[in-house]
Amino acid sequence: MGRHLWLKFGLLSLLMAASCSWASADNKPETEAIARPGITNSSWEEKVVSPVVYRDPYAVALFNAPHGEDRERLNSQSLLVGGFIVTTAGVLALLPSDFTQWEDSEEPLHKRWWDNVRAGPTWDRDEWYLNWLGHPYLGGMFYQVARKSGYRQWDAFIYNTLMSTFAWEYGVEAFAEVPSIQDLVMTPLLGWVYGEWAFQKEREIIQRGRTVWGSRFLGNTALLFLDPIDALGWQVNNLFGRKIFIAGTGYWGYQEAPLADGRSDEQVYLQLHYRLGSGKPQTGDQYLPSSAYSTHSKDPVDYSIVSFSLGSSYLNLDDLWLANNAWAPTYTFGIHFYPSLSARLSYTRTKLDSKRGGGEFIYENYSADLQYYFLSEHRIRPFVTVGFGETLLEEDLEQNTFQWNGGIGLHLKLSNKWAFQFDWRSFYGKQNSSHDALFTGQLIYRFGRGEYGAL
Repeated sequence: MGRHLWLKFGLLSLLMAASCSWASADNKPETEAIARPGITNSSWEEKVVSPVVYRDPYAVALFNAPHGEDRERLNSQSLLVGGFIVTTAGVLALLPSDFTQWEDSEEPLHKRWWDNVRAGPTWDRDEWYLNWLGHPYLGGMFYQVARKSGYRQWDAFIYNTLMSTFAWEYGVEAFAEVPSIQDLVMTPLLGWVYGEWAFQKEREIIQRGRTVWGSRFLGNTALLFLDPIDALGWQVNNLFGRKIFIAGTGYWGYQEAPLADGRSDEQVYLQLHYRLGSGKPQTGDQYLPSSAYSTHSKDPVDYSIVSFSLGSSYLNLDDLWLANNAWAPTYTFGIHFYPSLSARLSYTRTKLDSKRGGGEFIYENYSADLQYYFLSEHRIRPFVTVGFGETLLEEDLEQNTFQWNGGIGLHLKLSNKWAFQFDWRSFYGKQNSSHDALFTGQLIYRFGRGEYGAL
């Protein structure tokens, strides 16, 4: 009874906060706007950076902000993220355990956390909407915190990975369950894809005067769901009448400019955007110029290096499994660092006929692999692959074996966004000395600009 009462109270508070957001946007006169945006970064694309920045495309600038990224806003928003994580964990703790898959326990919190950390990571059994919708949405919110602070996509992805791994998966969620392999991969990867889409979509809405289909109500509702952390920050600012959490537009920084004698000169610059119009006061929440923002970037690393593939595998299994060989669907998430190097998480699941007497049982296999491609400038690319993973029977962690794998394959590029790939991998289980072989064919889709955006 008490659990459901607190859950209703939390949902009611969220609805009240949302209604305050809509009311303040639609009903408050422009002259009464409380929170005014300050000068801060809004987008990497608005910067004029030296091409030398991209010579080391995977360098991380998250901790030193060398190109004018706004660390002050990042730190401010990170505090808000911390509060959001703790609040979300509290709400989930109130939900039934059959929904969240969080186990009830009477153990002390610190001992429960340590036991879960030592036991993981593992392949979780969460509902599909938590793994495929909830975690990518959470990762997208983390991603936008750094992206809106003037960091490029790679830095925002690293920030998302750190927050989703250590603050969430090995942080508050580890008090309730063993860290999940899917979440460690899908939260940052799909969070990158969703977060970048939401980042761009939010700017389109703001440039239209915070409207969707001409409605401010729909516009503010969309903005709330696209990035609730940023929306919550503005509501806190409006509630207290001062800028507790930072948001806005504009940037400063420096760049290395080449000189005629071959040397270079570091030039400090400050860029501001002003709107010219009817002279009416601007509302505090319309902080992006309608004409200055650009979605184009020369950055070679963007979410186009993330891929999803769907295919089928033929399972040639060791006799010790007492199962008939069969075809099974295979799903893969990948990240393509270079045309010659990629990594992927593959998952195969099916029901197999047992040799023990006609019954069926569930077979699962997942693996994390690295691929090295030869002739990477050609459409047809042979490759080698190596990795590790686990095979499970009947969704039972007691009937599982850790496996190393290695193999060869062929990659056929169809277009910048589509490719076909097949490979043969041999799996060796050290615990039971099993030898399995999987022959897999998959159709690969790369997000964004596809391989055009890769190095």
